[in-house]
Parts: sequence; C-alpha cells; structure tokens
Amino acid sequence: MLHRVAIKDEVMERMNIIIADIQKRIYKSIDLETNVSDEAVEEMIEKIVFLEMNEENLTMQERKYVIDAVFNAIRRLGVLQPLIDDESITEIMVNGHESIFVEREGATTKLDAKFESQKKLEDVIQTIVAKVNRVVNESSPIVDARLSDGSRINVVLPPVALNGPILTIRKFRKDKITIEDLIETNSITKEVAKFLEDLVKAKYNIFVCGGTGSGKTTFLNALSNLIPKDERIITIEDSAELQIRGIQNLVTLETRNANTEGKGRITIRDLIKSSLRMRPDRIIVGEVRGEEAIDMLQAMNTGHDGSLSTGHSNSTKDMISRLETMVLSGTQMPIEAIRQQIGSAIDIIINLSRLRDKTRKVLEISEVLLLGKDEIRMNPLYVFEEVGLSEQNKIVGELIRTESKMQKVSKFRLAGIKVMQ
Repeated sequence: MLHRVAIKDEVMERMNIIIADIQKRIYKSIDLETNVSDEAVEEMIEKIVFLEMNEENLTMQERKYVIDAVFNAIRRLGVLQPLIDDESITEIMVNGHESIFVEREGATTKLDAKFESQKKLEDVIQTIVAKVNRVVNESSPIVDARLSDGSRINVVLPPVALNGPILTIRKFRKDKITIEDLIETNSITKEVAKFLEDLVKAKYNIFVCGGTGSGKTTFLNALSNLIPKDERIITIEDSAELQIRGIQNLVTLETRNANTEGKGRITIRDLIKSSLRMRPDRIIVGEVRGEEAIDMLQAMNTGHDGSLSTGHSNSTKDMISRLETMVLSGTQMPIEAIRQQIGSAIDIIINLSRLRDKTRKVLEISEVLLLGKDEIRMNPLYVFEEVGLSEQNKIVGELIRTESKMQKVSKFRLAGIKVMQ
C-alpha cells in the first residue's frame, strides 16, 4: 500500500481530482449495494486507470496510488485505510475532516492527509459503527466500537464536538502479546513473569490498573493467555478487544447500545449477572468503569477465582478508592461493607504507567490485604526502580522485589505451587 508521502506535493491536487473523477464513474456504473465482489470493483478501477487514462501521463507509482485510493474510498475506509494498514502506527486521531494525527513509537505527528469533506468522514464513521451494530447520530453523538481486527474506536459527533466529527482509533498488534514480549520490551523481568504465571495458574484474582495508554488491555491479554487451556472462560467487554488464543471453551460477550426507540441496551452489569449462570471457571471483565464494579466483586467472592479485570487509576492505592466510588454509584452500602468486598475479592493489583520516554512499564505489583473490618492495606511485592537513562534517552530500571512477604499464600498451596517468600 502506497502512502500519500510517496507522491510529490505538487501533483497531489491533480491526483485528487483524478481520484474523485474515477469514484464518480464507478458509482455510476454499478450499484454498490449489490453483491459486487471486491475483485470486480478493483478490476473496474484498474481498467479505467490503465486503459482509459493514458492522456494523464501517470507513472506506475501514481497509477498504483490512484487504484488504492479509489478502492479504499469505495470499499474500505478512504484515507484511513493506509494508516490502518501501517503497522508502525499505534493510534489514529481525526479532529474533523481536515485534521489527522497519528502516533508512532509514542510520538504524535500531524499528516497532510485529509478527508475530501465532512460528509465523507461521516460516511466512514457510519461504515465502521454499522459493522458492529452500533448507532451514532446527533441524538446519540458518542459511541465506542471496534474494527474487524480488534482496534478500538471512539466517535464523538457534532453538536458535542465543535470542530466536526472526532474519530479516535487505538490499534492493536495483529499477533497476540505474550509474557515473553513484555520481557523483551523490559516491561517486566523473567522473575516477575514466572510470578505472574504462578498467580494466574493458582487462580488469584488480579486487577490491572493504569492511566490512558498505559497498556492495560495489552497486559490483560498477556495474562489471559496464561490461563490453562482446559478451563471455561467468559470475557465481558464494551467492545471486544481481548485476543485469547488456545481456549476452546471460550465465550465472548459484548455490550449493546439502546436502539432508536431507547430499548435493548445491554450493559456490563447485565453481562456479568448473566455470566454467573453460564458455569464459568473464570470471568474476565475488560474494564470496570462504574456501578458494575459491585457485580464483579461479588462474582470474585462467589467461587469464580482466577478472574481478571482492569480499571483507570494512577496507583494501586488510588484504584481502591476508585472501586469504592464505583460501587457507591450503583448501590447504597456502608463503606465498611464495600471495603470487605474489595479486600476479599481482589488478591493482586498491578499498576502500569506510560513513562516520560513514552515506554510502558509495570510500576508496582501489590497484594491487597484486609485489616480488621474496614481497612485495606497495599502490600507491595515488586516496585519499579529507575536507575538512569540510556544513550537513546530511554529510562533504565526494573521491578525490584521488596522485603515484604506475601500474606495470601493459600491459593499457591492448593495449586501445589511453591510459596513465594
């Protein structure tokens, strides 16, 4: 796939005119709502470009660019498609039809590429959300969705977005993230990887927390793929993003927005309640944001050990406070009872962060201890220690085992795993 930067700036305007003209000719010649194959559409475009446009004196590179651009506009996602196909891009940010930014290796840059009109951007957005049975319009201007490859989509439309339709795409690697990958990128050490594997196998309830872009879903994916292959797993997400491989008895559940009549909405809370009747060995909740926190905690407290989830917070301690607030948003419970639920349900909290050099690291792995009736204390087992900068200005450091002994060791013993000291 050729990118816009491969074409000289001075010929781009002429190229865009050619692309728009071919699009009109294709639209007139076939009914795109019928079952015309992608191959047939591409053949029609190639025929026009190679047989009917000789007077344009296009180079082979320019002809290939025109073919890709027209096909992407008709059958795929227009100017976004080359960006989605580019594996070096991790995030695409569209701020109205004339402003597109991308993130590569943690650095954000503005592109020359743009949509030909606001309507074209809106058409692309509708194409994306329709494929996953979501609705976004002026009356419901915000939606979360996903692409077929699992990339996360967020859309905000006018009148909420004042500078036009806003589209954000968080891309995911096509190959699954493994614990070995996290070791290779220095997110964790081999010792920590073995500890995490033992925690998962011994069915400790693990909660992963961190800020936006810290890699929570990626880390959850890696942990999920440590689960024994003979277990029954239920995953629950707003938009299905987890990539669990090798589990045959796997059920994937996804929320649903209300229809145009305001009916049919299915929430995370609904799915957690339903999953309890599906005989799960483990429940994995992609992210906890609100009142569903109480249902997740109760599931962990009623025999579904080994469950996993994530949430937004800046530290393990902050995550406890956020969980308390989430529970209170959905039910009136004494704070003592909420803390008992949290302390009994969650065994381990892992805190991730995106550091100033744009790398993602595990900053802390802590045990959750319930002291008395209403006091929760974090028992740090591993803490990230920074020791300096590399020649490439990357932060150098690693997770260091603290002097604190692990207190909740009964699950290790039951699983026949050597108790960590």
